[in-house]
Amino acid sequence: MADVHRLPTPVTQVWDWQLRAACRRVDSDVFFHPANERGPAAAARDADAKKICAACPVIGACRDHALAVREPYGVWGGLTTDERNALLRRRGLRPVAT
Repeated sequence: MADVHRLPTPVTQVWDWQLRAACRRVDSDVFFHPANERGPAAAARDADAKKICAACPVIGACRDHALAVREPYGVWGGLTTDERNALLRRRGLRPVAT
């Protein structure tokens, strides 16, 4: 579960970016792996998700959100959980416990 205590105050200006997200029209299964998915299947699903993210007008806001709240699952802002954790470590911050 995401650590929600770091979430900003729920005001429209803070969350409005989600209304413009490219993923709003895509099945969430593209961004979150099913139980026991590994190897080529996981890599292919992540690649499909990242293609959607690459064309998203709010990729930066999505990535910032995922890093701020330490989203533990899925592709957010074009980054997998492992990629987000690596970025957090480079910034000297605690990664997500998965």
